[in-house]
Amino acid sequence: MRNRSPETKRFGLRRTVCAFVLMLAGVSGFSQNSAPSAPGASPDTGKIIQFVSHSISWYRQLAVEQKQATQPSDLTFLQENRRVADQVVQLAFEYARGQSQLQTRQQPNQQPQPQQSDQYQRLTQAVQNVEQQIQDTQAELQSVRGKLANAASTKRRALQSQVDELQSELGLLDARRDALQSMVEFVNTSSTGTGSVGLRAQIEQLAQSVPAVLNRGPGGSQGETTAEPSSSQNNVVGVRSQPSGIWGLTSDLIRLSGKLHTLKDEIALTEALQKTTAELQAPLLDYLRTLIRQGDQLFAAADTADPALLAQQKKQLDALSAQFRQTSASLLPLSKINVLLGIYQATLKNWRESVRDEEHDELRQLLLRLGLLAALIGLLFGIGEIWRRTTFRYVHDVRRRYQFLLLRRVVIWTGAVLIIVLTFASQLGSVVTFAGLITAGVAVALQNVIVSIVGYFFLIGKYGLRVGDRVQIEGVTGEVVEIGLVRIHLMELGGPGESQPSGRIVAFSNSVVFQAAGIFKQIPGTNFVWHELKLTLAPETDDQAARDRITQTVDSVLGNYRENIETQRRLVERNLTTVSAMELQSKIRLHYTAAGIEVNIRFPVEIAKAAEIDDHVMRELIAAAGREPKLKIISAEMPAAKA
Repeated sequence: MRNRSPETKRFGLRRTVCAFVLMLAGVSGFSQNSAPSAPGASPDTGKIIQFVSHSISWYRQLAVEQKQATQPSDLTFLQENRRVADQVVQLAFEYARGQSQLQTRQQPNQQPQPQQSDQYQRLTQAVQNVEQQIQDTQAELQSVRGKLANAASTKRRALQSQVDELQSELGLLDARRDALQSMVEFVNTSSTGTGSVGLRAQIEQLAQSVPAVLNRGPGGSQGETTAEPSSSQNNVVGVRSQPSGIWGLTSDLIRLSGKLHTLKDEIALTEALQKTTAELQAPLLDYLRTLIRQGDQLFAAADTADPALLAQQKKQLDALSAQFRQTSASLLPLSKINVLLGIYQATLKNWRESVRDEEHDELRQLLLRLGLLAALIGLLFGIGEIWRRTTFRYVHDVRRRYQFLLLRRVVIWTGAVLIIVLTFASQLGSVVTFAGLITAGVAVALQNVIVSIVGYFFLIGKYGLRVGDRVQIEGVTGEVVEIGLVRIHLMELGGPGESQPSGRIVAFSNSVVFQAAGIFKQIPGTNFVWHELKLTLAPETDDQAARDRITQTVDSVLGNYRENIETQRRLVERNLTTVSAMELQSKIRLHYTAAGIEVNIRFPVEIAKAAEIDDHVMRELIAAAGREPKLKIISAEMPAAKA
C-alpha cells in the first residue's frame, strides 16, 4: 500500500469536511446567506429551555390526535406520528444535555451566581490546573516513548519504568479531573442565587414531565429506547361504526370538520417547531462554514511553510478538529429533528387528505339520503292528494267524507313521521329502543289525553255523534256544537221539555265514552222522546171507565202527530236491523195507592214539538175529566221526559 503525499491527504480531508457540512446544510434547509454568528458561540440557556419546552408541548398534542383516531385508517397515521414524536423528544433532550455539558466546559467565560462565586471560581481554576497537568504529562509521556523507541537495551528498562509511572499519573489526573468536573456541574446546576435555576437542573425538571423512556441521557442505548414503549402507546384507539342515517352522517361530517381543523393546527405547530429548530441550526452551520474556511487557509499555507510553521499549524488544525467535532455533535441532533419533523408533517398532510376523502364520501351519502327523503315525502303527499280528490268525488255523505279526510291526515302524518325517523336514524335497533322509551314515557305522562284521543274515534263511529245531535252526558242534556280530538262541547238545554238553551257551553273529555255513565243520544234519523204524565184520581173512581176515557183522549191528541211518529218508527226499524221496534203508541198504567188511583201515562213526542204536545194532552185530559161521569183529579204532574 503506497503512502499518499501531504497535499493529497489535505485535499481528501477538505473534501470530506466539505461533504459533511454540505450534508448538514442540506438536511437543515438553510442557505449560505444566513448571517454568521460569533465563532464558537452556543445558544443561551433561555433558547435551549424554550426549545425543549416547545418540543414537549408539541409532543403532548399526540393526545389530541389520539382522540381523533376513530377509524382503522387513522391508526396507521397515529402510530407513525407517535414513533416520530418519541424520537424528536429524545433528540431534543440529547441536544439540550449536550449543550449543558458544553457550557460546563466553557464555564470560565460565564458568570457564576454571586453567593457561590468564590467556590465556583476555585473549582474552575482547579479543573484548569488539572487539565494543564494532564497535557504536560501527556507531552512528557510522548517524549519518553520516543526515546524508548531509539534507546539502547541498557536504558530501555529504565525508560519503560518511566512510561509506566507516567501512565499511572495520567490515570490519577483523569480521576481528579472527573471528580472536579462533577463538582463544577453540580454547583452550576444547583445554584439558585437570584431565583434562576441552572441549565442542567431546568432540563431535568422538564424531563420529569414526559415518560421516562423519552428523557434518557446519552448513555441510554437504542435497544432500550425501542424496547420500552411510551405511555401514549398504551391507549386503545376506539373504532367508530360507519353512520348510515341522516342524523349520523350530519354528526359525522361535523366531527370530520373538527378533525380537519385539528390536523391543520397540528401541521402549524409542527412547522413552528421546525422553524425553531432551524433557528438553532443556523449559527452552528455558519460556525462550521467558518471552521472550514479557516481549515482551507491552513491547508493552503501548509504547502509552503517551514517545519516550525507547520508545527504551529498542526496545533491550529487540532484545535479546529476539536471545535468541528464539538459543533457537529451539537448540530447532528437538530438535523435529525428537522428530518423527523418533515416526516411528521408529511404524515399529517396524508392523514388530512384521507379525512377529506372520507368527508367527501359522507357528504355524497348525506345528499343522496336527503334527496331520497324529499322524494318519499313528495310521494306520500302526492298519494294524500289523490286520496283527498277521490274522497270528494265518490263520498257524498258529509259525515263519511269527514271521517275519510281525517283518516287521510292521520295516515299521511304518521307515514311522514316514520319516514323521517327511519331516514334520520343510524340504526333501526336504536330507533326501536328510543321509540319504546318515548312511548312508555308518553303513555304515563299523557294517559288521559291518549284515552281521549282514542275516545274521539268512538264518538265519530257508526252510532257516534255529529254536530247538532241532542245528547245527554252525565245528567247534562245539550246539543253537540263541536267534536274535538280531545274534548266535546255541548250547548246546554233546559226549560220545558229541555228544549231551551241555558246560555252555557259544557265541555266533556272524550274519555267519557269509556265511563259507566255513558252517553245518551237519539237513534240516527229520529227526534222523538217519551214523556210521562202522572194523575192521581179519587179512590171511588171507576178505574175501567177512567182508563178508557184517558186512553181515548191521549190517542185523539197524538193522532194529530201520528204521521211524523210513524216515520221515525220506520227509521228505527231500518237503522236497528236486529231489533224490532215497538209501536210508538201511548201506554197507560194504573196503580192503586192509599191516596187514590195513580195513573201513569207515557206517550211519544217530537222533540221540536214536545212542549206543544204536552200542553195539548194536559188540556184535553182536564176537559175529559169534567164530562159526566166526572173524574175527580186529586193531583196532576206535568209531563217529564223519560228514557
